[in-house]
Amino acid sequence: MKNTKNMIPTIFKTLHVSNLDELGELYKNWDNYEHDVIQLAGYVGHLVTTEILLRYLDNKKAKILDAGCGTGLVGHILYNKNYKNIVGIDFSQEMLNRALKKNVYQSLSLGDLTQKLHFDDHTFDAVICAGTFTCGHVGPEALSEIIRITKNGGYISFTVRKQEWDASPYEKIIKDIENSGSWIQIERHTSEYNTQEGINCQLCLFQVTK
Repeated sequence: MKNTKNMIPTIFKTLHVSNLDELGELYKNWDNYEHDVIQLAGYVGHLVTTEILLRYLDNKKAKILDAGCGTGLVGHILYNKNYKNIVGIDFSQEMLNRALKKNVYQSLSLGDLTQKLHFDDHTFDAVICAGTFTCGHVGPEALSEIIRITKNGGYISFTVRKQEWDASPYEKIIKDIENSGSWIQIERHTSEYNTQEGINCQLCLFQVTK
């Protein structure tokens, strides 16, 4: 992974954890998270996922789930664009505590995207997942659960770090979901991700059609 180990040791570690407990400990003690990912790594996942979603989502009252919300970077953008019906979920309580301070979410809850989520079927008009489909975090198997909680006609916007896309069966799982009639592709292309590291991602926007 280009320059990552020498550049930002904590980011390198998050991409090489052996389990979620280890990952949780890293986030728990990552005091300079936003500075490190934005200023040092040049992270833009929160920008590109919101931009692509808001090209299609006109309803300002839409109920949006920020899945893997972290410290609230996505929620802050949506709120400032006048989308204020936002719910956040993350597996790190320390990250949720920081997101809470932004005062942009209707609710925040602890949850693991690799497991069944506590939301009812067809709850959200849109789900946005920035920076979470990445090495050592959440894999493509989580997509079916995200679809379950999204309304028919709702949008799912997400990034997948290039190394994770190459290492896991995203292409196959996404195509299988498409073939099942559960969603259609609106946009998918390579996008900037961590600009200071020279790392790209797949930027995806799908519409649920179940």
